[in-house]
Amino acid sequence: MSTTLASDTVTVFTRELRPVIRDPFSVIFSLVQPLFFLVLFAPLLPDEVAGQSALQWFIPGTIVMSCLFGAGATGANLLFEIQTGAHERMLVSPLRRPALILGRAFKEIVPMFAQTALILVVTIPFGFRLHPGAFLGLVLLAVFCVGLGSLSYTLALASKNKEWLFWAIQQTLTFPLLLLAGMMLPLDGAPGWLRTLSLFDPLTYLVNAERALFSGEIFSATVAGGVVAAFATAALGLGVGMRAMRRAEA
Repeated sequence: MSTTLASDTVTVFTRELRPVIRDPFSVIFSLVQPLFFLVLFAPLLPDEVAGQSALQWFIPGTIVMSCLFGAGATGANLLFEIQTGAHERMLVSPLRRPALILGRAFKEIVPMFAQTALILVVTIPFGFRLHPGAFLGLVLLAVFCVGLGSLSYTLALASKNKEWLFWAIQQTLTFPLLLLAGMMLPLDGAPGWLRTLSLFDPLTYLVNAERALFSGEIFSATVAGGVVAAFATAALGLGVGMRAMRRAEA
C-alpha cells in the first residue's frame, strides 16, 4: 500500500511521542524543571525590567529556555536508537526519508506546549498577564523547536558511536547561546563586547520577539526579527537534517 510523506511523518511522529507519554517520570521532570528556574532566578530581578514587570519580562525567556534545553538534547534519543540498532531498522523500512526527520522534529513541539501551559498556569495567579499575541509567540516557538530538534538529530548522526562528542558539543553551545540571548538576566548593563556578541545569537531575536508578543505587541521590527530567526533555524535544521538522514542510509 502506497503512503504519502504526510502519513509517513505522522507515523514517525506517533512512534517518537509514544515513549514520552508512557514514561510519566520523564514527562513530570521535564515539566517541573522550568519551575526551578522561576523560583531561583526571578527573585534576583528588580521589580521592573526594560519597562515591564519582572515576571512579564522573565516568563517568555523561560519558555524559550525550555525549548532550548528540550529540543537541543533530543538527539540523545537517536543516539540510543543507533546503539540498539533501531535506527537501522527504520532506514530499511519503506518510510520516506524526509519523514524520519520531520516526524522526530514535530514531536518536539508537544513537550514545549506542555511546559508552557504549566508555566502559565502557575504564574498567571501571581500577576503574569496573558495577551493574545502569546499564541502567535507559541507558533513562532514551535517553528524554532522543529529546526533546533532537527539540528540536534543531525548532531547525533554525526556523533555516531561517540556519545561523548554529542554531549560535549551540545553543552558547549547551549549555555553561551542561553546567556548571550539574555534569557535569565538583562544585558542592558553588560559590557559592549558582550552586547555585540549577542547580536550574532539567533536566540536573542527570538527571545525579544517572544517578550514583545507575550506583552501584546505584534506588528513591530522586534517581532519580525524573531520570525526571521525562527524560520531560518527551521529551514537550516530541516535542510541539514534531511541531508544527513539520506547520507546515513548510504
